[in-house]
Amino acid sequence: MQPRFPTTRSPTIRPFTPADAAATSALFYDSIHGGAQGAYTPEQLTAWAPEPPSVDDWAARLSAMTTLIAVQGAEVVGFMSLEGGGHIDRAFVHPDHLRTGVASALYQGILVRARKAGMAELTADASIVAKPFFEKQGWQVVATQHPMRNGVALTNYRMRCAL
Repeated sequence: MQPRFPTTRSPTIRPFTPADAAATSALFYDSIHGGAQGAYTPEQLTAWAPEPPSVDDWAARLSAMTTLIAVQGAEVVGFMSLEGGGHIDRAFVHPDHLRTGVASALYQGILVRARKAGMAELTADASIVAKPFFEKQGWQVVATQHPMRNGVALTNYRMRCAL
């Protein structure tokens, strides 16, 4: 994967549509295998995402939540999903666009929607890579967890943030 040296301009944030399923499925896989290297072993990365999710299943899953997409030009560079109970279920940025403001822009969009829905707090099961981002936003670690994925233990953090 060749770095694209993204610009520093802010991404456009918009709601997910089923037409975004292929791009976000590939981004999910790429962000795990390209963005989480070093934080997780190759075995853990493969267990977490052995292949990109099925486009149809992915479209149904992301459509069932409030999912926002970050776009720069014509490229989907990130997405974040919020379940009705206030749980951020997915938060992924393409490895070439890490630390460029994509996650922050998505998070601000999620916050607006959570507050409009009257949510009092948000929760997430943050990866080792995502934990510092959430902490920077004022989140607190509630517990260290070791979920099993395809027979392999991973590490993540149960986190919360009062709104």
